[in-house]
Amino acid sequence: MGILERISEIEKEISRTQKNKATEYHLGVLKAKLAKYRSQLLEPTGKKEKGEGFDVMKSGDARVALIGFPSVGKSTLLNTLTATHSESAAYEFTTLTCIPGVIQHEGANIQLLDLPGIIEGAASGKGRGRQVIAVARTADLVLMMLDATKGEVQKELLEKELETVGIRLNKEKPNIYFKIKKGGGVSFNAMCNLTKCDEKLVQMVLHEYKIFNAEVLFREDCSADELIDVINSNRVYLPCLYVYNKIDQVSIEEVDRLAHLPNSIVVSCNMKLNLDYLLDMLWYYLALIRVYTKKRGEPPDFEGGLILRRGATVEHVCHAVHRTIVNTFKYALVWSRSVSGGFSSWFCCNFVGISSQSYLQCSPDTSVCHSRLPQNFLSTALPMCSSGC
Repeated sequence: MGILERISEIEKEISRTQKNKATEYHLGVLKAKLAKYRSQLLEPTGKKEKGEGFDVMKSGDARVALIGFPSVGKSTLLNTLTATHSESAAYEFTTLTCIPGVIQHEGANIQLLDLPGIIEGAASGKGRGRQVIAVARTADLVLMMLDATKGEVQKELLEKELETVGIRLNKEKPNIYFKIKKGGGVSFNAMCNLTKCDEKLVQMVLHEYKIFNAEVLFREDCSADELIDVINSNRVYLPCLYVYNKIDQVSIEEVDRLAHLPNSIVVSCNMKLNLDYLLDMLWYYLALIRVYTKKRGEPPDFEGGLILRRGATVEHVCHAVHRTIVNTFKYALVWSRSVSGGFSSWFCCNFVGISSQSYLQCSPDTSVCHSRLPQNFLSTALPMCSSGC
């Protein structure tokens, strides 16, 4: 019996097993087996088949993967937002390979990948689905394109395909500490009250993976599925924005309902409706911020700026300007917007976080040799932090 047949048998057994207290251990073991076989399916041990891949060099400040069923408007959206031309037509499978484009928005270069349409069963290799999903795993954001006339069905199928290959959409990584040991058996601890699993279920799942010596610490209430994700360690947690296209073909009441769904936006690529708001949502979901530079004794330069991720620190700014700056960093003079609406300044160190629309001036340690620093280092200003130190 092949892997696909085993996966099918386990899925059937899970579907016909009632979910209650008496069957939770049996279901946990079945889910562990299912995850193990799916991992084997995605990473075959045999000789790789030759074929055309979708490898595209990552460029720009962020990468967005455009995923959806055939003929939902992915290529039309790419042509509208970028200067790239991707063939679009009224028939399915117009796009047969990965076509990259660049969105220029708010000073940031966002790489947008138009991937071939996904069909049901893509996770098992149908319609070059594995190649499409492999590219999606390298993205910073998944843009799921849906037809507004049948969006709920498409959304459910696409989420199932991505879930099968280990892509978790709009989810946080489970706060579980897991480490395999050489001996001592299974050490289980929990820092909270567990309602979704217990020590016996954890041990049964570990035994299914032939793990008999490990340390497991639950820092939050997690299920057996989340524990399996931690054990596999190949899961990808990505933000996802659901884009409902072709809103000109549905009623205004349906458009209003779709627009109020979580992580969703409604557009019409043909009529170019709501595309500006889509760009703003891309900026928000990618967690991008812009920080400005300032020369010593001069006002900040608001014409340009550095594009960083939310949560970046002064050290990240140093790396963005020049890789050697952080080695000679002493302190930074930063300016941030205060509660009163003006700007306040303070000294900070390199691990302090920075906020958007801020600027910073960096000073080096004069005891360090500056022969490898940029010529204008002493007058280089970096963005600023949101809290002092």
